[in-house]
Amino acid sequence: MELKGKVVVAQGGGPTAVINQSLVGAVLESRKFPQITKVYGAVGGVRGIVDEEFMDLTQETTHNLERVAVTPSSALSSTRDKPDAKYCEEIFKVFRAHDVRYFFYIGGNDSSDTVRIVNEQAELARYEFRAIHIPKTIDNDLMVNDHTPGFPSAAKFVAQSFAGINLDNRALPGVHIGVVMGRHAGFLTAASAAARKYADDGPHLVYVPERAFVMEQFLEDVKKANDRFGRCVIAVSEGIQDEKGTPILARLMETERDAHGNMQLSGTGALGEQLAQQIKDKLGLKRVRSDTLGYLQRSFIGCVSDVDQREAREVGEKAAQFAIWHNVDGSITIHRTGTYAVDYRLTNLKEIAAKTRLMPDEFINKAGNNVTESYKHYLTPLLGSDMPEPSMLRAPKAPKILKI
Repeated sequence: MELKGKVVVAQGGGPTAVINQSLVGAVLESRKFPQITKVYGAVGGVRGIVDEEFMDLTQETTHNLERVAVTPSSALSSTRDKPDAKYCEEIFKVFRAHDVRYFFYIGGNDSSDTVRIVNEQAELARYEFRAIHIPKTIDNDLMVNDHTPGFPSAAKFVAQSFAGINLDNRALPGVHIGVVMGRHAGFLTAASAAARKYADDGPHLVYVPERAFVMEQFLEDVKKANDRFGRCVIAVSEGIQDEKGTPILARLMETERDAHGNMQLSGTGALGEQLAQQIKDKLGLKRVRSDTLGYLQRSFIGCVSDVDQREAREVGEKAAQFAIWHNVDGSITIHRTGTYAVDYRLTNLKEIAAKTRLMPDEFINKAGNNVTESYKHYLTPLLGSDMPEPSMLRAPKAPKILKI
C-alpha cells in the first residue's frame, strides 16, 4: 500500500558534529518520492511539533541543504523535553491535523522512546503512519548499534585533545586531569587513549562509569604513574561513581540537578577541581591541573570524522527508504562487517527505547584504570582518515664538558 502524506523530521537531545547529515539525508531522500506531499522540519524538536513550528523543507534548495549538512549542531534546534504518554498524544494530534504520515526523529535513547509511544498511539487510532528513529548520540550508548553517529567525531575531538594535553604535560611535567562527557557509558572517555604513540604517552590512567571508582585506589594509581613517568595524565568520565552507584561528584560536593532529577555533570569544572584537590592534599603533589572538555566535544567544527559524516548521512537516507519504500517502522541500527564496513538494519523500537548500552568488559583493563587494545581496534577506523600524529625528537644528546 502506498501511503500518501507529509513527512516531519525533528532533532532531539544534544547536538553533534554530524546530526545535520542525517537531517539532510532524510529530507533529500524523502523528496524523491511522489507520494510525499511536503517535507517539514520541526523547529525545536518535539516541542516544535506540539507548537506547530514547522519549516517547509520541500522549498529549501539542495545546494543550501548540502551546506547545512556539513555544519555541526542541530540546524532545526533541539529540546530536552522528555515526552510522556500525554505529551505524545499532543504530538499525534498535530500529525493528524497536518496529514503527517511519516515521522523521522533523530536522537538518542529518549528520542527512540518518543518514536515508540507516538507510533503505538497511531496504531491504536488505526491511523496509517510510519515512524523511524534515526540514531544519534556522542555517548555511543544505543543498544544493538556497533556505534552511533556523532560519537566518532566527538571521539576524534577527545583523542586529539588528550594528544595535546600529553604534549603539554611532557614539556612541563605534573599531574593533569581531563574530564570527558559520559554519564553512564565510558566510550567517549576511553577515546582519550586513541592518540597514544610512544610507550610513555598519556593518558596514563583512564576511568569510566562502568567500573566503581575508589578514591584510595585512584590516589595509589596516580602515585604509581607519577613515580614511573615523572608525570601523570588522567582521563576521567564525568559519570564516575562509587560501588553503590553514587556519582563521585555528589560525594565530593553538592551540585544542582536538572528537571529530570539528574545531577549536573557537564558544563562544570567541579569534578576535575575536586579530584585535583584530593591529589594535592593526599599525595602532596604541587603541580596538579584539570580541564573539563565540556560542550566543545559535541559540535566542534574543526574536528569531524569523514566516516562519521558518511554514516550519519546514510542512516537518514535509510530511514526514508525503510518508511516510504518498505512501509515499516523501527530504529535504524549500524552493524560492523569485515575489517571495517557497515550494514544498516531496521530494529524493533522496543530493543532500543529507553535502554543504555555500556562498554563491554573486554574494552576495560582488569584494574579498571585504562582501556585495552580491543577498544583501540574498535575505535581506530571510526576516527577517519586524517587523524594527526605527534612526533618526538630522537637525536642523541651531546656530551657534557663542565658537568661530568
